[in-house]
Amino acid sequence: MPFESFFYFLGEAFKSLYRNRWLSIASVGVVAITLLMLGTFMAVNFNINHMAETVKNQVEITVQIDDSAGVEERNQLRQMLVAHNSITEVRFVSREEALNRLKEQLPPGSLDGYENPEDNPLPDSFEIRTSVPEEVIPVAKEIEGYPAVEKVLYGEGTVENLFKTTTALKIIGIVLMALLAVTAVFLISHTIRLTVLLRRREIMIMKYVGATNSFIRWPFLLEGLFLGLAGAVLPLLVLYYSYGAALQWVDAANLAFLSLIPLSTIMLQLFKYLVPLGTGLGVLGSIFSMGRFLKV
Repeated sequence: MPFESFFYFLGEAFKSLYRNRWLSIASVGVVAITLLMLGTFMAVNFNINHMAETVKNQVEITVQIDDSAGVEERNQLRQMLVAHNSITEVRFVSREEALNRLKEQLPPGSLDGYENPEDNPLPDSFEIRTSVPEEVIPVAKEIEGYPAVEKVLYGEGTVENLFKTTTALKIIGIVLMALLAVTAVFLISHTIRLTVLLRRREIMIMKYVGATNSFIRWPFLLEGLFLGLAGAVLPLLVLYYSYGAALQWVDAANLAFLSLIPLSTIMLQLFKYLVPLGTGLGVLGSIFSMGRFLKV
C-alpha cells in the first residue's frame, strides 16, 4: 500500500473517530472496562500461581542417616544422592547443627541438658532438593530403600495436599480467564458491530460510487485498531497505579509472606496480553462487522 494511500486512510480514520466521538468514547469505554476486568483477574491469578510456586519450591526432603552406618555407607549414600538425576542440591546437616536450629525455633531453655554430644537425640542427615517440586514424593519413596537411611521426611500428607491445591488453582484460573476472554470478545465485537451498523449508509454510498472493498475497509480497520489500542492502554494505566498502591500497602503492613510479583514484571505480562488482545479484537471486529455491508 503506497504511503499516500496510508496517510489518506489514516486521516479518514481520525476524521471518523472525531465525527463519531461519542460513539468512539463509548466503544473505548466498553473495551477498557472489559479488559480491566480481565486484566485484574489475570494479575490476581498470576500472583496466586507465583505464591504457589514459591511455596512448592521450598519443599525439600530430609534424609536421616542411621547412627549405626559407617563412613563407607555414608559416603555411598551421598554419592547415590548426588548422582540422582532428579536431585539438584545435597547438603549435609550434622546432628550438632540440627540441634542448634531446633534451639532457635523453641523457647530459651527448652533443650537444656542436651549440650553434650552424647545426649543429642538428633541424627545426622542430608537435606536435598529436586529439580521439579512434584518429584519430591517419588524421589522420597525411592530414597527410603537406599543404604544407611534411617528415615525420610518430606511432609507426607501436607505435600500431597499442597500439590493438589496448586494444580486446582491453576485449572480454575485458566478456566475463569478463558471465560472472561470470551466475554471480552463478545462485548467488543458487538460494540464495533454497532459502530459499523450506524454508518452502513456511508459504506453503501462509497460502494455505489465505485470504491473498492479494500478502499472502504482500510479506514475502518485503522479505526478499530485505534479503538482497541485505546481500550487496552487505559486499563493498563489503571492497573499500573492500583497494583503499585497494593504493593505499597503490603510493604507497609509487613505482609512480606505474600510474595507478590514486582510491578515491572506484572505490567510486562499484562502488556503482552492486553495490548494484542485489544488491538486484535478491534481489527477483527471491524472486519467481521463490515462483511455484510460490502456485499452490495
